[in-house]
Amino acid sequence: MPLRKVQFCPGEFYHVFNRGNARQEIFFSDKDRYRFLQAMYLSNNVNQFTGVFDLERNKSGHTLVELKELLEQNHIGYDPLVRICTDCLMPNHFHFILEELKNGGISLFMQRLGTSYGKYFTIKYDRPGSLFQGRFKAVHISNDDQLKYLLAYINVINPAQLIEPELKEAGIKDFNKIWQWVNNYNWGAHQEYMDKRNSIIIDKGLLGKIFPTVESYQKFMKGVLRGKEINMWEFIEELTID
Repeated sequence: MPLRKVQFCPGEFYHVFNRGNARQEIFFSDKDRYRFLQAMYLSNNVNQFTGVFDLERNKSGHTLVELKELLEQNHIGYDPLVRICTDCLMPNHFHFILEELKNGGISLFMQRLGTSYGKYFTIKYDRPGSLFQGRFKAVHISNDDQLKYLLAYINVINPAQLIEPELKEAGIKDFNKIWQWVNNYNWGAHQEYMDKRNSIIIDKGLLGKIFPTVESYQKFMKGVLRGKEINMWEFIEELTID
């Protein structure tokens, strides 16, 4: 397999994303999405717990807090491989902003995540073959402007496109409808940045300093949606999925 053009380095930020093979959906239900979040949490740890349990066979389910408690009960320390600054799960793809914390952390995290969720999906839906369209994609984020506009793209524009697919080309038709939709979208980190939720998966890191208050974050996101900010696409065109 050829080497990646992007070389990962601790302390650097990356847009990491992938989509379903042949653009197929990778989530058919909220249970699937929640299972993906479970895999994100368990995959992002230097200290693997091989006896954690078979998530595919656990009928009762576990919250993320219960998973954390389970690791603590078994004296498994949590030492993240990467900082997950934001995430967004879409029907046939997903987005992350990741900061590498350990050497090789992003590659190991993504390998574990893909294997875990891919196995779950194959077993549940009896769909053999690769779930994802090749190995994950990654683009280095080189400055703070790219970082904050990419956050807007992932947290706000992506879920907004579910109800206004031509948003990029035509602009927003109904701002209030879009803002309400985004605020109620459960499968991204927008609610963490709005202080409506405190997921153990998300760690804002530098983005928490760029947007130190809900007001500063909300003002910027609304400005992007209304077109009052500088054109977002000129900052992130090379960073985004086509």
